[in-house]
Amino acid sequence: MELAGKAAVVTGGTRGVGAGIARALLAAGADVVVCARRPPERPIQAAGREAEFRPVDLREGEAVREFFGAVATEYGRLDLLVNNAGGTPYRLLGESEVKGESDAERHARVIALNLTAPLTASLAAYPYLRTSGGSVVMIGSVSGTRPSPGTAAYGAAKAGVESLARSMAVEWAPEVRVNTLVLGMVRTELAHLHYGDAQGVAAVERTVPLGRLAEPSDVGAAVVFLASDAASYITGASLLIHGGGERPAFLDAATVNTTQNKGS
Repeated sequence: MELAGKAAVVTGGTRGVGAGIARALLAAGADVVVCARRPPERPIQAAGREAEFRPVDLREGEAVREFFGAVATEYGRLDLLVNNAGGTPYRLLGESEVKGESDAERHARVIALNLTAPLTASLAAYPYLRTSGGSVVMIGSVSGTRPSPGTAAYGAAKAGVESLARSMAVEWAPEVRVNTLVLGMVRTELAHLHYGDAQGVAAVERTVPLGRLAEPSDVGAAVVFLASDAASYITGASLLIHGGGERPAFLDAATVNTTQNKGS
């Protein structure tokens, strides 16, 4: 129970990756508060313990400040903030207006959720994390490190989150550590929306060097490590959780060309 006695907040912790992170923290002994606009469909539990849910809209600055103040007061401390909330629909740049919103407005909302909200939460949590000598873990994405067609604003926001974390790590040292987990593909309850049926998931898994998608528990284990004393000298770092990444397309092209040349 390496995080026993610690208090943690996981934004967007009611499902998917966030719920996996919350369960890992519970299993490690931490007291966990998950927040989102809507409650989880079922309690977030692990090791006979349960996370507390509190509603908050991370885009509302005053509400976010009140939320962190209340958590720190009730639990007597705040040791960890995991900025996990985020996401985006698939939407190509320049597509026609949807529901009265312009293209720019639509993409700006994605950036607000995935970049501005983590900044707002981190600033609100900072006074309490500084007192406890705590840490922040940003949940980034490989979309922020490579082209992200169809989710360009999301990719740009995730690139910004990684840069933000590095700057925070310098400004807030030595009291508060700040790191980023850069995620690849993760199997969640919404995986079918991205990869299709079981056959589609299996096909996608074959593109990953480790041969499978990450599970939310894999991400949770990495968060526990970064929050623990084992990572006490790690700050400003970006840890890739992507199973080895994506096989470069040119390698497949080269294989095809080599085969064709041998055949000729």
